[in-house]
Amino acid sequence: MPKIALIAASEIASGTGREVVAEGRIFAVYRQDEEFHVLDGICPHAGGPLGKGTLQSGIVTCPWHGWQFDVETGQHCLSSEICAARWPATVEDGMICVTLENAADS
Repeated sequence: MPKIALIAASEIASGTGREVVAEGRIFAVYRQDEEFHVLDGICPHAGGPLGKGTLQSGIVTCPWHGWQFDVETGQHCLSSEICAARWPATVEDGMICVTLENAADS
């Protein structure tokens, strides 16, 4: 499957995230300094918008019910049994890209 360009890297400030819709999916894209991380944009708890959550020290907090996930691994902060799907992100020609075949579960 080809890479999907999600959003220009310049559109995401360090320490923030964005919700991006592409290929019929909702992605949550985060930037920590010059590193980008992509999680499923739908919180596994109750479908909240993870891309609209707050990012602090690598942890995103879902705006609906406060569930927290490590943006590097997708791991829930309190339960080792809960993990948000994640995709390795690359930057190509200034765009943050993912390949859906590369979905990774921690």
